[in-house]
Amino acid sequence: MSQNLKSIFIDGEAGTTGLGIRERLAAMQGVVIKSIDPDKRKDPAARQQMMADVDLVVLCLPDDAAKESVALADELGDDSPKIVDASTAYRVAPDWVYGFAELEHGHGARIAASTRVSNPGCYPTGGIALLRPLVDAGFIAPDHPITVNAVSGYSGGGKSMIEAYEAGIAPAFELYGLGLQHKHLPELQQYAKLTRRPIFIPSVGNFRQGMLVSVPLHLDLLPGKPKAADLADALAEHYAGSTYVSVVPAVQAGGKLEPEALNDTNKLELRVFGDDDLRQAVLVARLDNLGKGASGAAVQNIRLMLGLAEK
Repeated sequence: MSQNLKSIFIDGEAGTTGLGIRERLAAMQGVVIKSIDPDKRKDPAARQQMMADVDLVVLCLPDDAAKESVALADELGDDSPKIVDASTAYRVAPDWVYGFAELEHGHGARIAASTRVSNPGCYPTGGIALLRPLVDAGFIAPDHPITVNAVSGYSGGGKSMIEAYEAGIAPAFELYGLGLQHKHLPELQQYAKLTRRPIFIPSVGNFRQGMLVSVPLHLDLLPGKPKAADLADALAEHYAGSTYVSVVPAVQAGGKLEPEALNDTNKLELRVFGDDDLRQAVLVARLDNLGKGASGAAVQNIRLMLGLAEK
């Protein structure tokens, strides 16, 4: 075995995100995946020893379990591995780097230099990708009232939701998070640089994976009263040269957009639909909730942290 191989342990590899990361890593050169014996997956000593023996650990666990794993890693001191955490436990923690490489110029380098990276949520990935460049460019005021609507495939809802949909006993479509306290809100607000808490309403449909995130805007309420094309140009400038994020012309194909076109990729497409006469626009992000919204983003961060080139 080559001495240059980087070793990775996925703590929680049996879950949806863990399986997706494992599948992507299996096709990657330069890495080896190490697994713990199934009967020792809940043994703290065995997990800590595994952490000491690898270069990087990916946490695909509930928040409390992720915190326990981080504590085990921190106890190792100089032998502590790098960590990518896919839970929500550290997404707004000041001593962790948020794992959306395209957030701003130079952010990928911050991820590469970090030992603790929080993988973004699927919904915030789309929302932040649309909003942050426009806030930075001055087209959206930080205190502007923002509403984010989104629909995802059922694979993002966890084991019980997946089982319900695949058994045919779940509804065809449903809104949720109507208590306005969805766990993705803190990161959405913080990394979009919004000072006013946005309203976020997610939904799930009867398809396995894929996602659309949309933000409606009244153009005459924005600073400078921009046209829709101004917003699209600002997004295009921000993501120029990006490997995974693209700004796509908003062709009005019957006024429709479906969510599954980017499944099994790490791509993220952004569009600005608008009517300048009506002074209205809708920003739309399309991504795979299991790709750029989860496992794909994690592997992108792993590559950066371990110095592994893209294919």
